[in-house]
Amino acid sequence: MNTEYEIRVLEIDKEKLIKKLEELGAEFKGDNEQKRYVYDIIPKEDGKWIRLRTNGRKTTLTYKNVVKTTIDGTKELEVEVSDFEKTNELLENMGIKSRGYQENKRTQYILNGVEIDIDSWPMIPTYVEIEGKNEEEVMNTLEILELPKDKVTTLDVDSVYKKYGIDLKDIKVLKFN
Repeated sequence: MNTEYEIRVLEIDKEKLIKKLEELGAEFKGDNEQKRYVYDIIPKEDGKWIRLRTNGRKTTLTYKNVVKTTIDGTKELEVEVSDFEKTNELLENMGIKSRGYQENKRTQYILNGVEIDIDSWPMIPTYVEIEGKNEEEVMNTLEILELPKDKVTTLDVDSVYKKYGIDLKDIKVLKFN
């Protein structure tokens, strides 16, 4: 299983960040709409779930395990699958029922090998996700981008929503209107 080295910086100014990324020569990877189904594992366990996600070009099935809420606290096992809806159908027929369908918009850049994803989700402010090969890469990128340290979190998406008083487990379909 791989360790994710990732932070989120909440409530960012998207246009200002894009300008900074372009000034630094970051490689623009694209804008896309992501669609995902989220499933609880069986038996249900806090901090563990399955995510089926597509951006229209690539579809992945990922097992997530949050062992601690730190920059390196999430373990994941991911495989690429060929068909988003068929994979959902397969999981559902195996008794693994989706607890929710979610959509978000992502603008992606690469800077010095570090993935920078500007994510917009329904009902909450835009944030940026910084993911690298190790903690040092992630924290160096945070410094280079001059993002506010007081807005940094290692919370997962469900927990970010809870921070804004929204329980995603109560929302079966999360989409932009």
